[in-house]
Amino acid sequence: MGNQRMILPAHSDGIHLSLAELLHYQKQSVRWLPPARSIWSYLSGHHDSTGKGRGMDFAEVRPYQKGDDVRSIDWRITARTGKPHTKLYTEERECPVMVAVDLSSTMQYGTQLLYKSVQAAHIASLICWLTVAQKDRVGAVVIGGEQVVDCPPTARQQGPLQIVNAIKRVHEQTLETGKNQSRDTFLTAMSQLHRLCPKGSDLIVISDFNQLSDGAEQRLKQLAQHNHLRLLHVFDPIEQGETAYRGRFWLGDHRRSLQVSFGRKSTLASLRHDFERHQQRLTALSNQLRSPVYHVSAGKPLLDQLGGIRG
Repeated sequence: MGNQRMILPAHSDGIHLSLAELLHYQKQSVRWLPPARSIWSYLSGHHDSTGKGRGMDFAEVRPYQKGDDVRSIDWRITARTGKPHTKLYTEERECPVMVAVDLSSTMQYGTQLLYKSVQAAHIASLICWLTVAQKDRVGAVVIGGEQVVDCPPTARQQGPLQIVNAIKRVHEQTLETGKNQSRDTFLTAMSQLHRLCPKGSDLIVISDFNQLSDGAEQRLKQLAQHNHLRLLHVFDPIEQGETAYRGRFWLGDHRRSLQVSFGRKSTLASLRHDFERHQQRLTALSNQLRSPVYHVSAGKPLLDQLGGIRG
C-alpha cells in the first residue's frame, strides 16, 4: 500500500522520529521569514507574498490625508481607484506562539509515506524554528496516548529544542505502549493550552481531530476569543479513498481489527464519504471560531506541499 516513488524527508523512516529529522527544519525556517514567503499562504493555496515588516502590523487602507507620509501610499489601490490611498500600521506587540501537536494513536497511522504523527511533528518543528527566527517566544502542548506534556513559551533556541525533544519522547512512548487516546485527553490538552498561553497568542492546533469532543470544541471557542487560532488538519490519502491497492487488507487498532477489500468501489466511496463529513465538521467549526483551517497530507513531504521547496 506504500508509494515507492515518493522520497522520504531527510533523516526520516516515516514511522519513528529522530532529532536529526526535526532539527533539519531549523535551516528551512529562513525560507519562510516575512516578507519573502508565508507557509500559511501556501497552505491556503495563495502563493503571493503576504509578509509584513518586523515591528509593524498592517491595519487598514484609507484615503490619503494631508500630512501623510508619501512612503505609506498604497500605489496599487491608488492606481485602481484614481485617488491616493495610505496604508496604516499599528505597532506590533510580542506575540507568543503556542503549538498543540497531537501524536496519539489515531495519528500513528500512514499508508503511503509518513505516519500522520510524523508529519505533525515536522510541521510543529518548522513552526517552532520559524517563530524563534522572528524573535518570538514559542511553547507547546504535546499530546500522547494518555499524557499531555507542557512546554511553556520560551525564547531563543531553547524553546524549539525543548519542544522537539518532548515530541520525540512522547512519540516513542506512544508507539511503544500503543495505548489509545480518549477524548478526555484531547480536552485536557486544550484546557492546558488555555492555561499556558497569554492572551493575544498565536495558537496552532495540529491534529487529525478524530478525538474532538463537544467539550474540546467549547474550549477552542474560548481560546479563539482572545487569541489568533489556526487549525491544521493532518490526514492520510487513504482516508480520501486514494490507494492503488486493490486487495484485501487487515486494518485495526489495539482493540479490534477487520478485513477491508480495497477492490470494491463501495469501500473507497465509504471512505471518501466519511472524510467529507469530517471535513464539513471542521469547516463548520472553523466558521464558528472565525479561525482558518488548513489541510496537510501525510502522503507527501511537508516541503513539497509548501511550494515544492526542499533542502
